[in-house]
Amino acid sequence: TFSMQPEEMLLLYLCYQDNSVIVEHYNHTGKLQKDRYREGLKPEGIAFLVVCLLIVLENAVVLIAIWRNKKFHLPMYYLLGNLTLSDLLAGITYMANIIMSGPNTLKLTPLLWFLREGGVFITLAASIISLLAIAIERHVTMVTMRPYHGAKRGRMLALIGASWALAGFLGVLPILGWNCIHRLDQCSTVLPLYAKSYILCCVSVFSAVLLAIVVLYARVFRIVRTNTQRQRLGLSGSMRKGLARKSQKYIALLKTVTIVLGVFIACWLPLFLLLLLDFFCPTLSCRLLYKADYFLGVAMVNSLLNPIIYTLTSKDMRRAILRLLCRPCLMTRDGQVKKIGMPFLECSFSKTEVASQKLEGGVETTVSSGNVVTTPSPIKALYPKLFKS
Repeated sequence: TFSMQPEEMLLLYLCYQDNSVIVEHYNHTGKLQKDRYREGLKPEGIAFLVVCLLIVLENAVVLIAIWRNKKFHLPMYYLLGNLTLSDLLAGITYMANIIMSGPNTLKLTPLLWFLREGGVFITLAASIISLLAIAIERHVTMVTMRPYHGAKRGRMLALIGASWALAGFLGVLPILGWNCIHRLDQCSTVLPLYAKSYILCCVSVFSAVLLAIVVLYARVFRIVRTNTQRQRLGLSGSMRKGLARKSQKYIALLKTVTIVLGVFIACWLPLFLLLLLDFFCPTLSCRLLYKADYFLGVAMVNSLLNPIIYTLTSKDMRRAILRLLCRPCLMTRDGQVKKIGMPFLECSFSKTEVASQKLEGGVETTVSSGNVVTTPSPIKALYPKLFKS
């Protein structure tokens, strides 16, 4: 497929510009039997557009909060920022996909169709692979127990680059030739120009990524538990308290990312199963495949929930976002914190976070990033007038 002669490349180029190819493939898979491609945007399409808009806004807020807050300018936040960026781009590309769908689908050339679907695929694949990058980084950090060694920044950038490179590679394979143009018997029903073999390959890759993430986090949990039990045996009382604080911070981190992972599986598993059904089901024999938009919509909800998860599980992130969204609501003109603002800034949704705060008093730790950094309370640093005697 990838070693074509000049004549074959010319023929492929002409096919990519032929609008009738789209009609032929959609008719073969039975998608033209209803009025979906004759009517305009339906209510569910409008609902999906609203969800995409929320995805873009939420993730943009998180990115801005990371960019403006120096506490988040740490290597581990590069990966969280990369995950947020991929979710934001997924919202944008899916919004474009919805606008170009329906009657507009039959007006597309195969080249534009591949770009439409490939954009969504690449950004969502980058989101999936970013979770694997975060899991790899957490595992390496726990094994070496050196969160700040010199190579960390380079390792982060390498993981980010590799995640986008792999996502991009998988996303452009169909436009490079791994498709079913002129081979209708090999076509997917959900994505009529994609070959079933390509669909199976992608599902297999993503399933392997998910399995790797689960294995890595299982190993991290085991390392934390084993080290904690081993060190507790030979420590004095004060050192045990320090170890307890450190363990609670790691557990809070793991809880955050585990929630992200669990939500991801819940959102994506239905679509994975549908794509497997698409591979094994003969054309025109599985009516469920024509409801694929709803399954993709559920998968997109993952990009909507990730920023919410960060806000609820990280006190630092919660504070930064609230200050970004409603600074006049929380502060007076002379820099004092309003009484109504303190509960929002100091609220906690995590038992582990509460326990850590009680142990440390005026000292606070960034836990959602995975970097255990003990710093003076940001409230005191940001609003010194409130704490002057």
